[in-house]
Amino acid sequence: MPSDIEIAQQTTLLPITTIAARQGIPEAAIEPYGRHKAKLSLAAIPGWQDRPDGQLVLVSAISPTPAGEGKTTTVVGLGDALNRIGKRAVICLRQPSLGPVFGLKGGAAGGGHAQVVPMEDINLHFTGDFHAIAAAHNLLAALIDNHIHHGNALGIDVRRIVWKRVVDMNDRALREITVGLGGPANGYPRQDGFDIVVASEVMAIFCLATSLADLKARLGDIVVAHTRERQPVHARDLNAHGAMAALLRDAIKPNLVQTLEHHPALIHGGPFANIAHGCNSLIATRAALKLGEVVVTEAGFGADLGAEKFIDILCRASGLRPAAVVLVATVRALKFHGGVNLPDLPHENLAALQRGLANLDRHLHNLRDPHQGHGLRCVVAINHFASDTPAEIDLLQRHAAAQGVRAVVARHWADGGAGAEDLAHAVVDSLGHAPGPLRFTYADTDPLWDKVHKIATTVYGAAAISASPAVRERIQALQDQGYGHYPVCIAKTPYSFSTDPQLRGAPSGHVLHIREVRLAAGARFVVMVCGEVMTMPGLPARPAAAQIDVTPDGRIVGLF
Repeated sequence: MPSDIEIAQQTTLLPITTIAARQGIPEAAIEPYGRHKAKLSLAAIPGWQDRPDGQLVLVSAISPTPAGEGKTTTVVGLGDALNRIGKRAVICLRQPSLGPVFGLKGGAAGGGHAQVVPMEDINLHFTGDFHAIAAAHNLLAALIDNHIHHGNALGIDVRRIVWKRVVDMNDRALREITVGLGGPANGYPRQDGFDIVVASEVMAIFCLATSLADLKARLGDIVVAHTRERQPVHARDLNAHGAMAALLRDAIKPNLVQTLEHHPALIHGGPFANIAHGCNSLIATRAALKLGEVVVTEAGFGADLGAEKFIDILCRASGLRPAAVVLVATVRALKFHGGVNLPDLPHENLAALQRGLANLDRHLHNLRDPHQGHGLRCVVAINHFASDTPAEIDLLQRHAAAQGVRAVVARHWADGGAGAEDLAHAVVDSLGHAPGPLRFTYADTDPLWDKVHKIATTVYGAAAISASPAVRERIQALQDQGYGHYPVCIAKTPYSFSTDPQLRGAPSGHVLHIREVRLAAGARFVVMVCGEVMTMPGLPARPAAAQIDVTPDGRIVGLF
């Protein structure tokens, strides 16, 4: 079987101008980056406002496992399948980060015969958006230290600088560093650190902004430090937001590419859902809704993180509402949640599958329940593996049917859009029903502490939340300073409902411990860092980078 990159490289891509024309995008509205990539002109998008909005389909998943779930692959396969059955569909995805590409996970452009292409470009540098975000973020960091060096007119307390630096690479050595060494010419020595670009508040702002003007205003709202009197210092106080917006002028334009079956894909922005809010850019999603009858997008990791943040942060801010949710599961992953380890997953094990269904059930409850969940219509996509047995598929489908949910086998990895046509029909059937009211997990008026408590107890199955006295004091201070109406963005392991990645299935009765609190005033949410999750990941013992190479003729190999 050819690898993902070999399948992608065997495909003859259409000119991106052809893809755009098929979707009713005039040539003047795109800015090509070579023959197969383009950006949409921000000036052109407002002209589409008289077009009706398409219906939004959110793809989420059960809690991820080493066995794989295939959420991005399902987005691509479903988009191709919807087009095959006569629906004008557009997909929206996040851009891959170089950290996972060279780390453990590998690329994020789909897989098998359900990919977005050119996958090498998308996975490596694409149109340079992440580099622009890193440059804007680090410009602000440099301006802070420069301001202090040249007299510190704002009275910044060097002990209370909260703005770290970022790099789009997993590098554990940069988590905690010291800057300013070497004497007075190099500034004041202080403790600092790096986050990965996808954890940057600039990335979150980038994906939540509605326009270039809104982007600039939000950048100005970033709180970078405090004075000795505990007063906030904003990016606008350093006159940084204009230059930062200038660096992001082109990056903020959505990227247009194509699937292997030559259907349109907008790929733009890329915050992780375990450390950020996990959604592609709002600008891209709104543009796609004007271009297609159905728009398929994803939220990162499992539904407890990605879908919850999509609803409670993105939908709350934008007014968007998914018409349906596709919850991706695999028999292999459910057996893993039922206690089976990786080497034994290919073997039929109905008892383990039955136990693992508890994970699926909790995600479905969180998404569907009109009183404790979000009140959304759901379809389960069974992302098929060759080792799945008829008895296992039957058990999963019967279990879902007993809850009033349709579970559909999808073979898009092997067969492309043709393998997901049954899933596409199920989604269209779901879209035919009038949606009920969207329910948020908490109210705007709930205090920050109560917001975290509601997520922990209703979504994660926790018994309580905890924090050190210093963290509780920080949360109360943010409440008192007028940030209590902000949503909360919980950063935690994606591998469990708890903060312990080893707790599989649907653990209950655990305690969610808040380790750190970060204000994201420009993004307009408060980040609660829980458990041992890192905002700067490290590389594994055998990083994917070790197998990536380029041939003498410039062809990328080893990327997956």
